[in-house]
Amino acid sequence: MTRTAAWLACLLLTSAPAWAAEVTVTGKVYQERDGKPGRGPTDPGLAGVQVSNGETIVRTAADGGYSLPVREGQTVFVIKPDEYRFPAAANGLPAYWRHYAPQGSPRLKYNGIHATGSATRNWDFALEPAKGSDAARAGFEMLVFTDSQTASLQDIGYYQRAIVEPIIGKHPARLGTTLGDIVNDDLSLYPAINKATAQLQVPWFHVPGNHDLDMDAGDDRHSLDSWRAVYGPDTYAVEEGGASFVFLDDVIYDPAAKPRYIGGLRPDQFTFLGNYLKGLPRDRLVVLGMHIPLFDAAPGRETFRHADRTRLFALLKDFPNVLVLSGHSHTQQHYYHGAAEGWQGSTPLHEYNVGAACGAFWSGVKDSNGIPDATMSDGTPNGYALLSVKPGGEYSLRYYVARAPDDYQIALHAPKVLRKGAYPAWGVYANVFMGQADTTVEYRVDAGPWQAMKRVEQPDPRLLLENVADDEAERLRGFDRSPEATPSPHLWRGALPTDLSAGAHKVEVRAVQADGAVATASTSYRLQVASP
Repeated sequence: MTRTAAWLACLLLTSAPAWAAEVTVTGKVYQERDGKPGRGPTDPGLAGVQVSNGETIVRTAADGGYSLPVREGQTVFVIKPDEYRFPAAANGLPAYWRHYAPQGSPRLKYNGIHATGSATRNWDFALEPAKGSDAARAGFEMLVFTDSQTASLQDIGYYQRAIVEPIIGKHPARLGTTLGDIVNDDLSLYPAINKATAQLQVPWFHVPGNHDLDMDAGDDRHSLDSWRAVYGPDTYAVEEGGASFVFLDDVIYDPAAKPRYIGGLRPDQFTFLGNYLKGLPRDRLVVLGMHIPLFDAAPGRETFRHADRTRLFALLKDFPNVLVLSGHSHTQQHYYHGAAEGWQGSTPLHEYNVGAACGAFWSGVKDSNGIPDATMSDGTPNGYALLSVKPGGEYSLRYYVARAPDDYQIALHAPKVLRKGAYPAWGVYANVFMGQADTTVEYRVDAGPWQAMKRVEQPDPRLLLENVADDEAERLRGFDRSPEATPSPHLWRGALPTDLSAGAHKVEVRAVQADGAVATASTSYRLQVASP
């Protein structure tokens, strides 16, 4: 080898990026008993607990010890086993992760991850026995939020008053999640919104969204550094009550593209998911939580990379009990993936695209309490979902409208008055918020026989009225006007009879879901004798 060649070889070796160097971290996972920070002499190690670096997964030894390779920028985290919970960190979020970032993030507006140092020993993690773990075997509940999307402290006030305060202590939820777009680009708001969510006193797990990105990052690798500094790993798993929750960052950032992101998954995420699924019983309920839906937002437009979706479906095809939870759309619908999308399972894959906590971005006319209406473009009011997990891989879902009674599951629209004897060309519309193709929706007038309503994909008339009112107003009716109404996938119509007696007539609507859940609503209209 010539002197020049030797010099070049040395240069290549010494200039290799620091993140490529691999080290080994060691520590113990233990049961917290003494109530003091750190592992004490009475805190026993826990065997068989899974620990991961986002790709490799190892299990702790009999004494709770583990050894795990890590690279610059990776995060070490514990996969919470059934019947345990994580202690809360100072910010109220579960404490279960630690970054390995000796050099920290590149310069970013929102700071990213501070340099962590290069220590690799005593990476210990605590677990506590879950309260009521025996009851969890019979099922449990999980609160599901998405798109709180707060752009200011005022928006966090709306979130606090509209979403959080009405349900404090209301649901015995064992877990909670927010499926991305926690804030609306201002990442300095994380501490304030976390403080609000922590009032629910539910272990809360987060997924990043496109509005949680470091938009000044040079590439996808550092695009979530500021998010990760607060929330930890962007891809991880949590186990509870016989179900496995896999939370995934599915926002691929490309600063040169328009828009600057697309839905998809990275190779390291597939590695983690493959390693994790290998250890699961095939009949276990697997719930994927992500921000961008797996289905395309509009025909002919690839909003989630199809190749990644195909690869994901291949990993999941042997699991008969899979549920996908997504956000991003600021509408609500159930979607069933089949062969056309590359799903190879024995039955269609259910994806529930959850309605946004902020609704239509905290828009619309404010009520007497100063909170915006926030109805979404499909006519769904803002709110949150509740996932009920049952033994044997079964589950059910329910949507709750912000600050409304629990039984408000249907919004009705009907004319106030019709001419007696007129051609029956006007109808009552029922927006069934959790409605889908197999939902039975019926109506009756004056306690008469129940009749089927027809599912129609058109804008909700209630929101069309808001659009017209905004158009006609000389001044803004709210900070932002209500969204333009779009065709709703969960709207039904029934014709109103005009051959009844003059006067008021009661209209009742009922919706029956495939699982037997029943929702009802009622309204009235009046028939008037018109003079020629």
